[in-house]
Amino acid sequence: VQLQASGGGLEQAGGSLRLSCAASGFTFSTYTMAWFRQAPGKDRQFVASINWRGVTLYYADSMKGRFTISRDNAKYTVYLQMNDLKLEDTAVYYCAAKPPQAGDYIYWGQGTQVTVSS
Repeated sequence: VQLQASGGGLEQAGGSLRLSCAASGFTFSTYTMAWFRQAPGKDRQFVASINWRGVTLYYADSMKGRFTISRDNAKYTVYLQMNDLKLEDTAVYYCAAKPPQAGDYIYWGQGTQVTVSS
């Protein structure tokens, strides 16, 4: 199983980034996918999730209206479009996978760094 996150980098406040997470080794199309983030010295925080069909989406309140999660089951990839970036969005962003009927995310990617500058 592998979750390979990419697309992070340095961006100015107000800018945009698009993260991608390429999955392999499991039946991607049946899993709920999510993004989490962890800033230095802080706990890991839920960002957004998308169900297997891509029709049930959840966002943390601070990301609503700015971030959009999507997936392409044919490409085994989940995306996170991040607009209007804020300094507080600086963190390592991780993608995660949760199997059907499960309560927890069992597969995690290695993370991609997002740094927002003023």
